[in-house]
Amino acid sequence: MKSKVFLIPCLLALFTSFIYPQGKIKIAIIPKSKTALFWKSVHTGAKLGGVGLGVNVVWMPPAIDDDIEKQIQLIDQCVKEGYSGIAIAPIDKDSLVEPIRRAMANKIPVLIFDSGIKGIPGKDYISFVGIDNKAAGNLAGEEMVKLLNGKGKVIVLRYGLSSPNISLREEGFIETIKKHKSIELMEKDFFITGSVEKIADDCIKISEKLKKANGVFCSYEQSTLGLLKALRKLGIAGKVKLIGFDTPVEAIDALKKGEIDLLMVQDPSQIGYQCVKTLTDYINGKQVLLKVSVAVKAVDRKRLNDPDIQKILSLPGQTE
Repeated sequence: MKSKVFLIPCLLALFTSFIYPQGKIKIAIIPKSKTALFWKSVHTGAKLGGVGLGVNVVWMPPAIDDDIEKQIQLIDQCVKEGYSGIAIAPIDKDSLVEPIRRAMANKIPVLIFDSGIKGIPGKDYISFVGIDNKAAGNLAGEEMVKLLNGKGKVIVLRYGLSSPNISLREEGFIETIKKHKSIELMEKDFFITGSVEKIADDCIKISEKLKKANGVFCSYEQSTLGLLKALRKLGIAGKVKLIGFDTPVEAIDALKKGEIDLLMVQDPSQIGYQCVKTLTDYINGKQVLLKVSVAVKAVDRKRLNDPDIQKILSLPGQTE
């Protein structure tokens, strides 16, 4: 699948060469969870990269969402088993710093994708692959302003863990909304995490605010689906302008029905592919970029039939 990938113009200087044993390259991909459909499509892209580049790709998701300790254990396991490289989407920007440092110290290059950690690319990890999250949040804010015709009350559902990518989306959205004096941010400090069911239950706790709101922004897949479930329980789905993130089938159906007004769409397969390609290039002594940026699109009902969007929606995992 062809998808436009925007790469930053400056190349990373060639790192000090790591020494690898002879044999097939073996790369571990450690996502944040195995439940969200976004990660299944990352897996699809990573598998395609493995086949196309002739490397062994091992998918290593934590069994449950938000399991920081399991991600740490998986990194240490990869070090012990002598993997050629690791790509990880850190659940927490602080807790993963030390285990990633240990892997790099053991001559195992680590690539960060989807969300960042504290550290410097080219020193603490080799590269970052993902969208420009701040810009995506700004774009979502601009779209909300259009949906509300420049006035109304807005709620932002915040992610309850320390995840820089999601925080940047929320910050970008809030930054844009604050530029419009006729739009009130009636709630921007309500934090959620966990499963879709838990998020739905938590959203019910602010039911009175939801009933008064004109628009709500959800910054990741589970929050989008959790809020949707809560709005349905409250009988106000479709009455509140809802902008969500990512494209699970339930969200696409809700977009078609008018219960969701707009989705911020990433290309998770391209993210997975670029993780494998960048690590493979690095392992083979090629120059790589400090950052590989993948485009994000704002998709409403009218844009659902856009050929580029249909390519993303047809990915295995996106329609399960």
